[in-house]
Amino acid sequence: MTHPFHPRTGETFSLIGYRRSWGQESVDGLDAQGKPFSAPLSWTDAGEEDPFLAASKGRASGHVTQLLRLAELLAEVGP
Repeated sequence: MTHPFHPRTGETFSLIGYRRSWGQESVDGLDAQGKPFSAPLSWTDAGEEDPFLAASKGRASGHVTQLLRLAELLAEVGP
């Protein structure tokens, strides 16, 4: 698990498979105790490395498109 705020960050797991759920790529796996779980693919290193995240080397907390969308949502909510 590679997501910095996930409680299982740094843990390894046995990969069962990949799937698409609610429009998002996910992985299914077994934790160290053999319990099944699901997580977004982007929270793991099971997929291809994201070129943006590789180039930012941890200095950026989100893609520009994600940050622009956040700004739009905040503008809708108001000051």
